[in-house]
Amino acid sequence: MSNTKPRVLISDKMNPLAAEIFKDKGCDVDVKTGMTPEELAACIGDYDGLAIRSSTTVTPEILAKAKNLKVIGRAGIGVDNVDIPAATERGVVVMNTPFGNSITTAEHAVALMFALARQLPQASESTHAGKWEKSKFMGTEVTGKTLGLIGCGNIGSIVADRALGLKMKVLAFDPFLTPERAEEIGVKKVELDELFPHADFITLHVPKNDKTKGMINKDSIAKMKKGVRIINAARGGLIVEDDLKEALDSGHVAGAALDVFEIEPAKDNVLFHHENVICTPHLGASTTEAQVNVALQVAEQMADYLVSGAVVNALNMPSISAEDAPKLKPYMKLAEQLGSFAGQITDSAIKSISVQYDGTVGGLNTKPLTALIICNVLRPQMDSVNMVNAPMVAEARGISVSDTHNTAFNQWRSSISITIETESRTRKIIGSLFTEKEPRLVEIEGVPCEAALAPHMLFIRNDDKPGLIGAVGSILGSNGHNIADFRLGRQKDSGTAVCLIALDGALPDAVFDEIVNLPQVQNAKRLKF
Repeated sequence: MSNTKPRVLISDKMNPLAAEIFKDKGCDVDVKTGMTPEELAACIGDYDGLAIRSSTTVTPEILAKAKNLKVIGRAGIGVDNVDIPAATERGVVVMNTPFGNSITTAEHAVALMFALARQLPQASESTHAGKWEKSKFMGTEVTGKTLGLIGCGNIGSIVADRALGLKMKVLAFDPFLTPERAEEIGVKKVELDELFPHADFITLHVPKNDKTKGMINKDSIAKMKKGVRIINAARGGLIVEDDLKEALDSGHVAGAALDVFEIEPAKDNVLFHHENVICTPHLGASTTEAQVNVALQVAEQMADYLVSGAVVNALNMPSISAEDAPKLKPYMKLAEQLGSFAGQITDSAIKSISVQYDGTVGGLNTKPLTALIICNVLRPQMDSVNMVNAPMVAEARGISVSDTHNTAFNQWRSSISITIETESRTRKIIGSLFTEKEPRLVEIEGVPCEAALAPHMLFIRNDDKPGLIGAVGSILGSNGHNIADFRLGRQKDSGTAVCLIALDGALPDAVFDEIVNLPQVQNAKRLKF
């Protein structure tokens, strides 16, 4: 690192102790809050580090001006306000503090549940107005009621613990929750179709992604028990707000408590002023303890990186020591791609992840590789997992992780095998390096299939019968989708084949559905790398 002190800008309101930590560790610090995007863009070029919360939005335009920026630290979990691909492209490390406000957010969800059950905000407002409407605010007990958790990770499991302490029954839906982990924390693992009709209260604890966006909608609400109460302190956009209002108006949903909204800051919303809706302005992480925790954590992490090069809780960079980096570098991309491929084709709860290193890579320190694999296997379902906390997250969810090493060469000079055991099946993926530097997928579930992974791909498992290639090509061609690469593999005498198709762009739902409905197709997945 340079002999000059790294310069850090704190652009959002943060506990003053954060600035003191930066200074104590050898950084110069400026605190400039409330800047416009234009003002931030004008000064960001002077800084090596940027510490933010949720008010600052880091766009490609701002990053283009950040000539010296090396790290962005988010005091909190969510990084929706940081363009991570743009930061990665410019070589800027993005860090968060994934566990600093878990208890606070869980407590807020429980507080909202109580507020719904006893109509506390409405009763308070009425009493302040001198109305004394005691008979109007008839509440309901939570004791003996059923809580439906959608998402049972770090925050969800804390909510479950508190609910069990209140003598509630807890049902949990989470594709990554194993039966063993569910038993350990005292919840019953169920599918959504079982959760909806039995839950008196439903709380959301999932990230917003393609699978969860709008998951609470007209159709899912229709499956819920009449009189259900819904709490969302996770992410805006999980609920279709117009559909929720319609259900509230009809009385099918008795009440809703929302800390997050589709559009924030929520200056206006279709659910505002509804008598059975409680709203808070994204307060999930807003306690003194949580804000101190995340501020101190982000300052420690950023200062350590800027001063010594240590990487902790990075979302776009693996944790590797300076000594191991040159040896492991060729295998990092391979591990990332194999883990991402395995994670994207896995839908059910994972019981174990086993990694086998053969050949040259078997003689290296592969702990960072294993962490990177776990991270990418789990990432499709989580927004707070990274290379550093991936082993901890896996352990918390009851997922067994193991790796083995063999320095003898097999078919390839080096290879990495990932075996994922779920409740329903076992999958094995093998990859290797070609010319010692080019990652390749070489085997999928026993089927040889050599392929380089592209940004947009289509994976198909199909009956090994004539006609599939022509049918898929015809559908893609007639809809204007160009095939960049087409790789096939078949398992002798099994009647099963696979194909990997690299596309120039993302495949729309309608075209994908047309391919899925082909008679030869057993299953298909759209993949992104």
